[in-house]
Amino acid sequence: MTDEAVVGSDRVNLLDGSTGGTDITKSEECYEEVAPGDKIYRSSRSNVLHSTSDFDVSGHVFDFQTKPQKGQTQKKVACSALPFLSAFLLDSSLKLHTATMDSSDDEPLVSAKKKKKTSPKPEAVKSNNASKKKRKREPEPDKAPSSSPKKAKKGVVKSLKKLEKTERLQYAMQAFLWWNAKEPPEGFQWETMEHAGVSFPEDYEPHGIKMLYDGEPVDLTPAQEEAATFFAAMDPEGMHLGNPKTGKIFIKNFFADFKQILGKGHVIKDFKKCDFGPIRRHLNEQKIIRKAITDEERKANKEDRNQAMYKYGFAIVDGHLEKVGNYNMEPPGAFRGRGEHPKMGKLKQRVIPEQVSLNVSECAPIPQCRVRGHAWGDVRHDPTGQWLATWKENINNQSKYMQLAAQSSFKGKSDRSKYSKAAKLCKEIVAIRKSYKKDLKSKDKRTRQLATAVWVIDRLALRVGGEKDTDEEADTVGCCSLRLEHFHFDPNDQGGDNKELELEFLGKDSMLYKQTIDFGAAIYNDDNGMGTKVYDNLKGFCSKKSATDEVFDAINPTMLNNHLKRFMDGLSAKVFRTYNASKTLQDELRKTEATAGWNRLTPAEKVVEYNSANREVAILCNHQRSVSKAQETQLEAIGNKLETLKKQRKTLKGILKCLNAGKPEKIPLKKNEEKMVEEVADAIAKAKKMKEKATTNEQKIKATEADEKAKQMRRDVTLKKFNQAHLWEKVPTKAQVIKRITNWGNKITKMEMDLKHKDDNKEVSLGTSKINYMDPRITVAWCKRNEVPIEKVFSKTLRDKFNWAMAVEPQWEFNESIRLWDYLQDAKNTSPNNLNNKAVSPHLSTQVISIDCRSLAKAVKH
Repeated sequence: MTDEAVVGSDRVNLLDGSTGGTDITKSEECYEEVAPGDKIYRSSRSNVLHSTSDFDVSGHVFDFQTKPQKGQTQKKVACSALPFLSAFLLDSSLKLHTATMDSSDDEPLVSAKKKKKTSPKPEAVKSNNASKKKRKREPEPDKAPSSSPKKAKKGVVKSLKKLEKTERLQYAMQAFLWWNAKEPPEGFQWETMEHAGVSFPEDYEPHGIKMLYDGEPVDLTPAQEEAATFFAAMDPEGMHLGNPKTGKIFIKNFFADFKQILGKGHVIKDFKKCDFGPIRRHLNEQKIIRKAITDEERKANKEDRNQAMYKYGFAIVDGHLEKVGNYNMEPPGAFRGRGEHPKMGKLKQRVIPEQVSLNVSECAPIPQCRVRGHAWGDVRHDPTGQWLATWKENINNQSKYMQLAAQSSFKGKSDRSKYSKAAKLCKEIVAIRKSYKKDLKSKDKRTRQLATAVWVIDRLALRVGGEKDTDEEADTVGCCSLRLEHFHFDPNDQGGDNKELELEFLGKDSMLYKQTIDFGAAIYNDDNGMGTKVYDNLKGFCSKKSATDEVFDAINPTMLNNHLKRFMDGLSAKVFRTYNASKTLQDELRKTEATAGWNRLTPAEKVVEYNSANREVAILCNHQRSVSKAQETQLEAIGNKLETLKKQRKTLKGILKCLNAGKPEKIPLKKNEEKMVEEVADAIAKAKKMKEKATTNEQKIKATEADEKAKQMRRDVTLKKFNQAHLWEKVPTKAQVIKRITNWGNKITKMEMDLKHKDDNKEVSLGTSKINYMDPRITVAWCKRNEVPIEKVFSKTLRDKFNWAMAVEPQWEFNESIRLWDYLQDAKNTSPNNLNNKAVSPHLSTQVISIDCRSLAKAVKH
């Protein structure tokens, strides 16, 4: 039996970009011309796999090559990539194993190889010599060797792990190393790009629950009911409505938009008479009902989400697969904003396809608009942009974009370029600091203000800041927009030569910046740091000004940015922040590595030191976060467990004394836990059955309540087991007690370390620094030097995002030489001898790219 693949007749190209007629192959192998509609056959016994090793998933066309048997010719054609992409990666019509086209998609490789041939067996020849030893039976050539042990049952073969579709897609993306690939033409971000467009939320379905106005139910249209539901979904005690300041802003903006939807002449006139309680109770009830879903329903919901991801969540860019970041359109709702945003509470309108512009290559098919009765607003072919789709939202009238995910090649190139530019500052920083230190003493006010601003940006990691309309945006400030009200000189009233200054203002995302800086400290004055001079300058800039006057009144952000570019091309406040964050991390890590006893620390203890260095960076960049109720509860629970462990260790020491004194009768023993465990298991099983049988809302609510009760019982049993985990069911020996005391001491040390780490970092966002400011190569090199698993400090998301940084050597350093290293790597990778991608034609619409995807197939296979 043979396998076959049909070449699409609508798009068949030979290697020269034409559609037929000429054999242009120059090799000694014989290639046949393949006309549209031809079938490509191969023997089922051949080693050619129906996988990406046989074809290249290019933007539109790829080379398909069969492996010839003896006496056969080899066919090589180019055809559309998308049918094979969707078949292999999404629908799995093409197999990873050498099986026939009608074999099971989910059948493992070994299972396929095990299949016996249907050819008749030859008759066995009996031997006349019965005493002869039986000859060893030779294995069949096409049968996979068994990996099972000798004592395993006959015919049992250990199967390979089954790969889900999502895993196959992940392996396919990981196989592409963008830093080894050909760069697009200068000024271009891509040459070919194809995607499926944007996924829109479902239309609103009215629930029919009426709100009250002045105690009476009010009839609302679906659009009016939807707006009322947006407000009812807000927590009355939450951070928006629960805060007196933000609550007034939110209600004012919401009711203004709500009245526009209600229209003139509607009965609702005064917000104070509105009661959204019935709708809020309905929403809370629906939350309880949704918790009653069965495992099968949960699995089905996950499958629905996966299907949407398979459809919209991937793009083909220059012949390789990329993950799309935000393919779901933002649903309508009440705008929340951050901090005291002046527009919080306004209603976000539903975006329709006519508002959306798509960006695809000219040769790509236009994505189908799946919203009935609608069409895309515009389709563009802009290879200079990284965006896939764009639209404008109604709150701030700003453009929003659908782009590739954080682990994409676009983001990777941008990140590497950002850190390389910051590393270039290592070479220029001495000259820059020398220049602004000189200008700090200038008699010209503008020159002094520019020099002081650069000092503040360099040493305090402040942003540039700019003018904002506080009616449209939150009142957040940076260096240039600081006002006198943000400065508090000598906040502790120490008098004399005190050089302390408290800065308090709202920074980016309305995060509070509140720090007291001692400009007279050694850290700001050693090596001619000029901290004292900066303090004097700031005090002089603030003299004879009112609270709302700007301190840096002689300069603006444009002047400051232009001044920075004089020192280095592309220099900005963000480059300073990236440089200072990376340099601080590297210096702090090197300090800890130089301490005595560092090599004796465990990986967990080293991670604590890494987090301490990370925290220094987060404090420098003012990366803060508010402490949630869940964090407070978690810290309290860890503290209680720690106290319990200490009491248990004390009890264990008392048990050891009893054994030494020969009084075993005084030793407390562990109570039987089997009955408690059985009760919990029964309660969980009962709740599960109630969920499966529930059909009405009342039954689902009861099932959810039973499930919550069972979970609480399980938590109680876990706590009881923890409280007597140090005890034995019978009198222990001295050796057992001594061993357990040691174990409990290790547990206490580890938990104390964990509690300290969580408490120190509860108000600091370590993740922001890792994602945006600290060069990931510093962390990777540190992990390699100190034999710390990278997953201890980088989550899987970060490991995927920074895959380009994983190959650095242990002694890698953040300095000016890495920019040259990146340049040499790019030059090496773009050399013709190192390219897998070779463009045959310069025309994007007819270009055929031949890529060797053997490595991709191996990644998917293994």
